[in-house]
Amino acid sequence: MSTSQAARDRILTATLRLIGEQGIGAVTNRAVAKAAGVSLGSLTYHFPSQTDLLRESLQTFVDSEIARITAYATRLRDSDVDPDQAADLVEKAIIEFAYGPEQIANLELHLHAARDPGVRDTSARSVAAYDRLATAVLTALDIPDAERHAPAVVAMLYGLAVRRLSTGDTSAAGTADAFRLLLRGALNPGSD
Repeated sequence: MSTSQAARDRILTATLRLIGEQGIGAVTNRAVAKAAGVSLGSLTYHFPSQTDLLRESLQTFVDSEIARITAYATRLRDSDVDPDQAADLVEKAIIEFAYGPEQIANLELHLHAARDPGVRDTSARSVAAYDRLATAVLTALDIPDAERHAPAVVAMLYGLAVRRLSTGDTSAAGTADAFRLLLRGALNPGSD
């Protein structure tokens, strides 16, 4: 990895940490440069505007999350589990990243996208990526009409993340039950 790429990565990591710990208002060029251990010139070279910095921070987080969750979903698909077992496994996976500044930053950046059109496209692309991933998981579990149900799964997981973060719950308790409820509804569509 080049020195320039390493500096860029440190800037993005520092930005996510600052957002998660102090909010978007804490993201000033000076604060990010100091937290990343780079000069102001290096920061503005890599990210000429605040919107560029926020957009790239969100994209970096989502890309790493998608890669991690995709690997997990592949293991889930290859293990040939039923939906009830899958719900328990999803809850265990959530525990690994249930709480932390990066999770807070992710949610805060998505909310910020509602006010900043420059970040909105990245937010929409990341939600679409989560929808595609949920579709793949539901398809692997033989859930009918997986693509239609995927947004509900993503919305439920986002909602549970907000609940965990706002209450300080690091256990992810209830995730399996919520996922199981959605899966049962998808498997028995005539019962609604």
